[in-house]
Amino acid sequence: MCGIVGYVGDQDAVPILLNGLKRLEYRGYDSSGIAIYHNGKIEVRRSVGKLVNLEKTLSKKGLSGTTGIGHTRWATHGKPSEQNAHPHRSGGCVLVHNGIIENYLPLKQQLQKEGYRFESETDTEVVAHLVAKYMKQGKCLSDAVLASTKDIRGSYAIAAVCEGEPHSMVVARSGCPLVIGRSGQSSFVASDVMAMLAHTRDVIYLEEGDLAVVTPTDIRVMDAQGHPVTRTTTAITWDSEAAEKSGYPHFMLKEIHEQPQTILDTLRGRYSFETGEADLPDLSLTPAQLVAAKNIWIVACGTSWHAGLVGKYLLEEMVKAPVQVDIASEFRYRDPLVQKDDLFITISQSGETADTLAAAREAKLKGARVMSIVNVVGSTLARESDGVIYTHCGPEIGVASTKAFTAQLTALYMLALHLGRVRGTLNANDGRIWLERVVSLPSRVEHILKREAEIVAIAKRYYTKRNFLYLGRGINYPIALEGALKLKEISYIHAEGYAAGEMKHGPIALID
Repeated sequence: MCGIVGYVGDQDAVPILLNGLKRLEYRGYDSSGIAIYHNGKIEVRRSVGKLVNLEKTLSKKGLSGTTGIGHTRWATHGKPSEQNAHPHRSGGCVLVHNGIIENYLPLKQQLQKEGYRFESETDTEVVAHLVAKYMKQGKCLSDAVLASTKDIRGSYAIAAVCEGEPHSMVVARSGCPLVIGRSGQSSFVASDVMAMLAHTRDVIYLEEGDLAVVTPTDIRVMDAQGHPVTRTTTAITWDSEAAEKSGYPHFMLKEIHEQPQTILDTLRGRYSFETGEADLPDLSLTPAQLVAAKNIWIVACGTSWHAGLVGKYLLEEMVKAPVQVDIASEFRYRDPLVQKDDLFITISQSGETADTLAAAREAKLKGARVMSIVNVVGSTLARESDGVIYTHCGPEIGVASTKAFTAQLTALYMLALHLGRVRGTLNANDGRIWLERVVSLPSRVEHILKREAEIVAIAKRYYTKRNFLYLGRGINYPIALEGALKLKEISYIHAEGYAAGEMKHGPIALID
């Protein structure tokens, strides 16, 4: 849930970094900080709590410069405190880090033996000392960061600057997303593209193990071995205005009301009533490959897993093939019987969910064909999949997923229709009937949203209750699970979802 921003160019970095961090506030954080190359040295400012506290800290002493990095932290190692907030410094090297360094303790003990002093409780400070150590041995910043990544085990996205290289920044990633953008004499770095959309829409998503040297006029990318590589530039089709509240009191309500449009956007240009078919051009899997799949797997986390459970009903009805749905975090902890040529479907709004990525990679090793349903174009999951269906629902800022969920359901519906037609389990007339149902969804959702006053009245009637049970049967059972999850996330009220037929097998004991 941490956020990284970075800037190197010909403008004042401070407002750019602060604006970028504000764009990442929705991810949650307990502290923040920035580092700026100012008057020949790197100045670090950190604070606990909201970004306004960091802004107050910065206003007390003028700070400006054209190179800098920023970070919002959600505590993993070490409590929320100014001391534990990023950036972290060692000598002339300053860096920020997302992820978890799994072997930080033995590395810390070794560095302490070598005379390095630790001022925080974080695993990130280990990385800062490692980079400083290699720079003392004569390595430049990029070589020092590369050497440090060989020592650490775990997940990371790193942005580092040093006092000897004032117009350069080095970034690296493994297991955590990192994106780079350029515009004019400016280069931007962020853990989420949303942080830089006010400045550029042309971005490069770093791939697993990549390291990049970023200057105002150039981006040099290397792979995990330090060899130069070329990465594709992706054009982001939505702008920063899509991430604004647009008059709504909060993002979640805005995104709820965007659902008719996002469902329509997911459908747009992807069907033909004449042939009764779904057209999924980015899927990239041939009809022969889709026919060869004896089993279909769906793997996801949280809300996306609930979407996958709905997808199981749709796929089994339209495709007449067995469908297994797994929670991604559990998938690797058993011996899943994935076979060669199986169709392995992963679902993730961001395309960066670590457990889902790990499951997809394991499925590939077993010979399955992996396709993903994602929202973020160019994300890791999209790049590593054999095919992809983009949901095109724009940025989802609200922590509780709304429009992304219904867009995923729409994509699964279209996938089931496509597979049914390709595999011959649906004829053209069947396809047209299914299409009529899904194409009517935007207007049906619009109709429900117009009943907002009734929904508010229901909420006022029940908001004092402290326990809720959601019941659903058939395809509505996953919806009951999702409803309970939403209530827990938003209200902190206890809620559970159950299959309606299971009510008498335990849950009824909780009714009073």
